[in-house]
Amino acid sequence: MKMQRILMAIVAVLLLSSCEKVVMEEPETPEEHVNLILRITGFEQIPFDTRASTDITELCSRISFVLFKDGDKVKELKQKSGDSDFGTAALSLPEGNYRLVVIAHNGEGNATVSSADKITFQNNVVSDTFYYYGEVKVDNNLNSLELVLSRPVSMFRFEITDNMPDNVRKMQFYYTGGSSTFSAESGYGNVNSRQTVKIDVKSEQIGRPTVFEVYTFLHDNDGSLKMKVSAMDGSENVLYEREFTDVPMRRNAITKYTGTFFDGGSSSSDRMFTFKADGDWNSENEYSY
Repeated sequence: MKMQRILMAIVAVLLLSSCEKVVMEEPETPEEHVNLILRITGFEQIPFDTRASTDITELCSRISFVLFKDGDKVKELKQKSGDSDFGTAALSLPEGNYRLVVIAHNGEGNATVSSADKITFQNNVVSDTFYYYGEVKVDNNLNSLELVLSRPVSMFRFEITDNMPDNVRKMQFYYTGGSSTFSAESGYGNVNSRQTVKIDVKSEQIGRPTVFEVYTFLHDNDGSLKMKVSAMDGSENVLYEREFTDVPMRRNAITKYTGTFFDGGSSSSDRMFTFKADGDWNSENEYSY
């Protein structure tokens, strides 16, 4: 009887041991070896507005860091304002030579960087934009690169000196002569675009003079736009409209049109606008027609 109990105990131990699962610890995932740090430290040009800020959080809301190797995109990092590392990228890359494209802008969505020669924006709407393009050599050591970005866009600033009517809900700018697609390789636009920008009129703009701004990429340092400006109601019916056939533009500069828009009806030809081309950021050349 005693031997039977011993045998039963041995069988019970064997059964328990056979049901135990072997627990194996998962190997720790090694941390990525960061060997490239990119940091935006400045801008070549004074901002379009009167402030001389170089703070990237004031100038841009979105940034794309994109690296290409032998023509292929190998790494892309997108940031938006509010990110703790906004303006700085820490990357892990195999050794080699790369082409770096950085696009910083104020558009609604991220830039689409298909290649260094083809960069587009959400709904083809261009905003204030800065860029960097250059070669980067990466090895296994920690490489750090400070980036100074350039502004390739041109701005059309439309200043209306008469009061905004209360039935206007939207301003539309339709223009040709520029490009909504950008090439970081050349620093210019590379598509003949028909750009349309619709801007909602804010309640605080009703009954007072207003300012609107739109952007484009020129095909050279100088160019011209054909610009049609329309004021629309809530159903996008055109209430007032004015066309400017030869608007002189300059890369990295502001062209400003100032005058009455609503007084005199939708087709008045006797209203006077003043043209100002701000190419030096400190002085303005004035023209009238």
